[in-house]
Amino acid sequence: MKYTVLRLTLLCALCASVVHPFAADAPRVFRAGAATSNITPKLGTSINGNMSDGKATHVHDELHSRAIVLDDGTTKLAIVVNDSCLVPREVFDEAKRLASEATGIPASHMLMSATHTHSAASSASVFQSEADMEYRAFFAVRIADAIRRANNNLAPARIGWGKGSVLGQVHNRRWHMQPGTVLKNPFGTEDQVKMNPGMKNPALLKPAGPTDPEVWFVTLQRTNGQHIALLADYSLHYVGGNPGISADYYGAFADRIQELLQADRQDPPFVGLMANGTSGDINNIPWRDGDTNKYAPGQKIKIVANAVATEVARALPGVKLHDWVPLAAAQKEISLGVRKPDPAALDRAKDILAKAPNQFPRLKGLDEIYARETVQMADYPDRVQLILQALRIGDLAITAAPCEIFVEIGLELKAQNPFPASFTISLANGYNGYLPTPAQHALGGYETWRAKSSYLEVNASPQITAGLRELLGQLKK
Repeated sequence: MKYTVLRLTLLCALCASVVHPFAADAPRVFRAGAATSNITPKLGTSINGNMSDGKATHVHDELHSRAIVLDDGTTKLAIVVNDSCLVPREVFDEAKRLASEATGIPASHMLMSATHTHSAASSASVFQSEADMEYRAFFAVRIADAIRRANNNLAPARIGWGKGSVLGQVHNRRWHMQPGTVLKNPFGTEDQVKMNPGMKNPALLKPAGPTDPEVWFVTLQRTNGQHIALLADYSLHYVGGNPGISADYYGAFADRIQELLQADRQDPPFVGLMANGTSGDINNIPWRDGDTNKYAPGQKIKIVANAVATEVARALPGVKLHDWVPLAAAQKEISLGVRKPDPAALDRAKDILAKAPNQFPRLKGLDEIYARETVQMADYPDRVQLILQALRIGDLAITAAPCEIFVEIGLELKAQNPFPASFTISLANGYNGYLPTPAQHALGGYETWRAKSSYLEVNASPQITAGLRELLGQLKK
């Protein structure tokens, strides 16, 4: 009898040990971590972002890969914003491989983007700047390091998101001009709009597109209220003006928001991130009525960074913080056609180059520079593969594409998004040039001129937006 009682006692104890975990759900813990990696190139490195190549002779401010890692207990996401003009897919793919091997985060759950500062090392070949292959190898490792370090810094956290509006710093740079204005392009034909038409030009008629003044942000805070990181997204092209290597207003924002949040000298350090929104046709020059007085070097960068950071800091107290939110990611590849030159365009380009008084890398006029681009585009594949991506952070959705996306496309994605909060990050997971709408293609202008900076088929944007909407639908289920 006593053996029977003993067996029953042991059986009850065993059952209790099995049933106990299911008696009540374990509390869900949300974690977040952030970190940076220094990606400043050595002096003498090629600097792209202009029609002619430049060389780094000075570092005004350091460049960084700035990363956050989010963990809902089941799923991890990583977002890395890099102080670079353009980053080819090969660099990001290698960084994802290295980071995934080290952290276990799937490559599909990593969103990597370039800010589009025009004062960074050439990791992609564009116009007369050739990619620095030594820097590219270093760059990929340092991007991965940023994720690894952010993952190491994971700690219980709260998360929230919100938006503000900064009207005065975004202006459409494509303009319709007065009737009779001749707008010749490098291909021997005429355009209907002009990019950067000249401040207070009497021939200005009206902008060729809208603007988006919204600045979205995601705040990460420790459970004691200490700031971990803040990711912002604003649809503004680079500002420029700092001498030498510079992270432009993206880096200046990171510094200023840290100051406004009184988050400096923390352990681990606070990380500010500014991603490039849909700014393919947007800069901060008020063409019709702007101040023509010249600014001191870097002054406009500070003005823009302060305006955006101040608005984020103003809106931040009204943000609802969540102890836990679900995370998810969806990704797909699509194939798009390449606008390659026909035989007549190729013959014309070769003739221009044969007569050019200067040769690469010192081609001067737009006709010569675009003739070289035309010859190079003839060797491009007929189609290219692009990564489209969407992330879910609770009721916030982030879409991403590897292009300089026109602002009206970003506005369309917001309007059609099934999530109550959303924004788009451009230049993400690769680089495939400008992304105008078909209607903007018909108007011509710099952003549509066939080159390594603009080569996707005319109907690329509807296919990309359809693909992103499909991914958002998957995440909404």
